[in-house]
Amino acid sequence: MHAYLFPGQGAQFPGMGKDLFEASAEAKALFETANDILGFSITEIMFGEDAEALKQTQVTQPAIFLHSVILSKVMGDRFCPDAVAGHSLGEFSALVAANALSFEDGLSLVHQRALAMQAACDEIPGTMAAVLGLEDGIIETVCAQTSGVVVAANYNCPGQLVISGEEKAIAAACEALKEAGARRALPLPVGGAFHSPLMEPAKTKLAAAIEATAIASPVCPIYQNVPAKGVTDAASIKENLIAQLTAPVKWTQSVQQLLSDGASQFTEVGPGKVLQGLVKKIDRSAETNSGAIE
Repeated sequence: MHAYLFPGQGAQFPGMGKDLFEASAEAKALFETANDILGFSITEIMFGEDAEALKQTQVTQPAIFLHSVILSKVMGDRFCPDAVAGHSLGEFSALVAANALSFEDGLSLVHQRALAMQAACDEIPGTMAAVLGLEDGIIETVCAQTSGVVVAANYNCPGQLVISGEEKAIAAACEALKEAGARRALPLPVGGAFHSPLMEPAKTKLAAAIEATAIASPVCPIYQNVPAKGVTDAASIKENLIAQLTAPVKWTQSVQQLLSDGASQFTEVGPGKVLQGLVKKIDRSAETNSGAIE
């Protein structure tokens, strides 16, 4: 069983997608359509040198989505999934690649998601922190015992979990986690508390957009972040997409489920190799590689 994985925010780099744009007429047309839909030249930012411009949430999310989705199309017959999964934002890329969502609708939703998340960050300041070298259960307990909003947000792989919430609560939790034996507990340079209750205003905005968007059954199961299992029912996919903004990304659990369902090969489609690294930490024997253009 061959699973294709789609990365989330953080995988961006200056110059991303330029090779795709130059490699195929289809890719070029999709990038130009994206500029029209977004109302600004995202290709100029993606293909340029300005790393700071690329870091803005409203640019980063569509940029990673475009790189992943266009790469899946340029791969042609070499994109042949038995299952797909995406890390946070990557779930939208996975749905388009698996024909559950049109390119235009997917991009529009990602753009609206980015703007809603940015607005929520501006409204309610928050942050995230990476916790290394501690069992998930201990981290969950410390979060529950810390006053204020702080929750487990990204289960990336065993020994690597990201927490999210109010700045004071995150600072207090980081101290408590170090005392509990964490190798490291360090705040991340992010604009807000993603995948926490602080994203509720963004979830409300995005829910209306998702409800109004046509989603079909994908060509193969999508292992979604919220249930951490394969889903093919369009109504359930919508529910999980809406819940995702305030719920944790269960990446460890999704990959474990894929492995137990028979996945042995994992291809990362999009910028970077972060997800391949996480898969290897979950199961060293899994075969991983990058999607590439020929």
